[in-house]
Amino acid sequence: MNEVYLILGSNLGEKESLLDKAIDLVSVRAGIVKATSSIYETEPWGTIEPLPYLNRVIKIQTELDPFGLLKVILKIEKELGRKRNGIRNQPRTIDIDIIFFNDEIIRHKDLVIPHERMQFRKFVLIPLAEIAPDFQHPVLNITVNELLINCEDNRWVRKYL
Repeated sequence: MNEVYLILGSNLGEKESLLDKAIDLVSVRAGIVKATSSIYETEPWGTIEPLPYLNRVIKIQTELDPFGLLKVILKIEKELGRKRNGIRNQPRTIDIDIIFFNDEIIRHKDLVIPHERMQFRKFVLIPLAEIAPDFQHPVLNITVNELLINCEDNRWVRKYL
């Protein structure tokens, strides 16, 4: 059984409901949800739209391999109204990213694990530290808590629920 951490985000539509629906679909199609962080309202990253996000991290156990999980996630995003136009950091109904997949390191054109920018983003680190403070980043060899302490991101992140 694989242990996986996912970050979910939404800044369009019924954001809280979309996060709940995404978690429900992940639990049905991908694996057992073992932990969920609080929901955090966060300042958008790299977008011209000032719409704040709701973000949440979940831990799942899955029998899927990383690419099988990615396929399931992309289908869930599409079902929940995500439209990909090739432009990064655009507003979206739902975004689901794999942060960690066990302690695996994957560098592929379609999938990079651990998430390559997570250590620079408090909107990932704060909810991740809530449920996995001692998880060690397999490339950087420091814990999530240490990543958070060292993170220089100055965007606001506040607990929503």
